[in-house]
Amino acid sequence: MVGRDATDEVNALHSADARQSMVSYQIGTVLGRWQNFLPPIQGGSFRTIDASDHVAETEAEPESNSSSQSSSLQPSPIFDLLYRENEELKRRKRSGMADSSSTSSASSVSSFDMSDHQEPTKLSHLDTLTQHAVDLDISKYPPLDSRTQDEIVIKYRTLNDRIKAENLYQCNYKSYLIEIYRYTLLFSLCLLFLKWGWYATSGMFMGMFWHQLVFTAHDAGHMGITHSFTTDTIIGIFIADFLGGLSLGWWKRSHNVHHIVTNSPEHDPDIEHMPFFAVSHRFFSSLRSTYYDRIMTYDPFAQFVIRYQHYLYYPILTLGRFNLYRLSWEHLIFGLGPRKGPAWWHRWLEIAGQLFFWTWFGYGLLYKSVPSAWGRFAFIMVSHMVTMPLHVQITLSHFAMSTADMGIHESFPQKMLRTTMDVDCPEWLDFLHGGLQFQAIHHLYPRIPRHNLRRTQKLVQDFCIDAGIPYALYGFVDGNKEVIGRLREVGRQAAILAQCQKTLAEREVA
Repeated sequence: MVGRDATDEVNALHSADARQSMVSYQIGTVLGRWQNFLPPIQGGSFRTIDASDHVAETEAEPESNSSSQSSSLQPSPIFDLLYRENEELKRRKRSGMADSSSTSSASSVSSFDMSDHQEPTKLSHLDTLTQHAVDLDISKYPPLDSRTQDEIVIKYRTLNDRIKAENLYQCNYKSYLIEIYRYTLLFSLCLLFLKWGWYATSGMFMGMFWHQLVFTAHDAGHMGITHSFTTDTIIGIFIADFLGGLSLGWWKRSHNVHHIVTNSPEHDPDIEHMPFFAVSHRFFSSLRSTYYDRIMTYDPFAQFVIRYQHYLYYPILTLGRFNLYRLSWEHLIFGLGPRKGPAWWHRWLEIAGQLFFWTWFGYGLLYKSVPSAWGRFAFIMVSHMVTMPLHVQITLSHFAMSTADMGIHESFPQKMLRTTMDVDCPEWLDFLHGGLQFQAIHHLYPRIPRHNLRRTQKLVQDFCIDAGIPYALYGFVDGNKEVIGRLREVGRQAAILAQCQKTLAEREVA
């Protein structure tokens, strides 16, 4: 986000109180339209203040060579704009290739070469796949020139005003009363069958209880219940940590990054599942994750597993909850959350919640209430495997969507709609999806309470038609087919790459 106008991202993700607190850190005012630029760490053109002063003095001289002035970009005190908005799309189509000169792992999927003077070079197989993905998105979505993107942003902000006017940001607390009834019923059934000695059945209802709880924890994490940071955080920690054994702090840290850099292979933790899943061929290059701060090595194990990932997708997700325990404790033990400021106490409340959870669940329910080792094993496995549909719902909205980066000029609403799909389902099944079927809408307006997302859907569909942005909407079965198809295609690419490497190695030996 460095160098970019993040107005829409900040307004979408942060409360009014948080935005007001940011005013204290304001260091200046931008006159006119902000021009996005690529920061130096991602290969952007950069010059020192001294050099900028020299350029300014040179341009101030009327006798300066006019031809040299006309061929250069308008300077700023700190940076050069790497892209010219009115030439970007034309150059991409003319050059037909990605920039191969930048090797920074922090750069995005497609770091375009905008130089008019660089000679065309032969692309590698992976570069060709990357360029094909970019070209496909260019053909499907509105142009990236400033005029088009500005119009999209204006329409997006107008829609936000309409959503506010229709009170769709206001929570319907009666809906949560129904949720509480559902949670109580599922937990009561769990205890009832536990008393009867039906341990697998009891575990099934426990898993369904956890599955439903996650939806409200998700709402609280986005401050979509009371819109109070402290109140919603306490609600979220009580649900996630005390009742579910998962860290709300870990989830918020990961999920907030996901909302900003959705489907970016280098940055989005929600699609960084190496060595088990790769939703883009770019993972074959052993990318560095900026979230996990490590290299996602494409080692021999990953090379083998990725080829069969479309077969392993559902079995691996069946065991997904066990991995969430690991991530939660890693977050709490190493203190990866806030240690100062208004959230300093979250870690300690969460640790207390974890101790409480493993006391009532691990000791009180599993150890004391289930007499046999086999019964405990059945209860644990069934209760955790039943939550598999939740992991499918989480990955369904993004795994099949674009992972290409369209550059620094793409607007926030277009990027969210390009990287996210919604799932079409009847209204009576909304409780089963818990709002996750409206992920595209949720990514546009994360703080809208989930019980209002269906009403918001029609407004967003009208916006997409007006802005000319495709709205991805699939049925649950068709959406799963799209995901499996993407995994199969990436697996096929992995197999082709492995065969090419094997052939080259044999030739070198020969």
